[in-house]
Amino acid sequence: MAHDHQQDHFPEDETVTARITLPGPESLSPEQRAVFDAVVRGPRGVVVGPLRAAIHSPELADRWQQLGEFLRYRTSLPARLNELAILVTARRWNSELEWSVHVEAARKAGLKEEAIEAIRQGRPPRFADDDESEIYAFARELQLHGQVSEETYRAVSKRWRERGVVELTAVIGYYTMVSMTLNAHRIPLPDGMPPTLSSAGDDVPSTLSALAPLASEGRT
Repeated sequence: MAHDHQQDHFPEDETVTARITLPGPESLSPEQRAVFDAVVRGPRGVVVGPLRAAIHSPELADRWQQLGEFLRYRTSLPARLNELAILVTARRWNSELEWSVHVEAARKAGLKEEAIEAIRQGRPPRFADDDESEIYAFARELQLHGQVSEETYRAVSKRWRERGVVELTAVIGYYTMVSMTLNAHRIPLPDGMPPTLSSAGDDVPSTLSALAPLASEGRT
């Protein structure tokens, strides 16, 4: 995939100070530059988010970017459902940057604005389709309890088979790692993008997002 040369940079938001050095392309070691170039050539097209921290460990960053590329772009789940699971994870961990990047991807993939806004506000979401309700329930239960009920697990497994349920679990786990990395190092939002989660402005939120259960009917 070709990308505009102007994307060959790390986005900056000078209003937020990261806890970690965010090196520019000109200061990268050869090993770091190889990872940087691989990311820019791939579907992301730009180095953003947790890779800006992971780049300090080039081998970690390289393995990270390969796993992340697969889990974001190449699972057997439709993009709409993949992005829904990522949004649930971002909301759980109050991860502003993860939410900001993936809310746009979720909209483009076809997730309805009403459902997105309900998740953002911590209200019980209603979904247009059962497959969305099932993914939300799975991601919510796993994030809140570290376990998934038999009913919820079977619903996802029946629809997406064993490959799908394995990949969904990996997506949730991977983006939990992403959220923790972004939060711990305070990686800034790109291009001055304003924070949108309710915890915005808190130095350390007192609690994680509780993630509301599905609306009673589960569908619109």
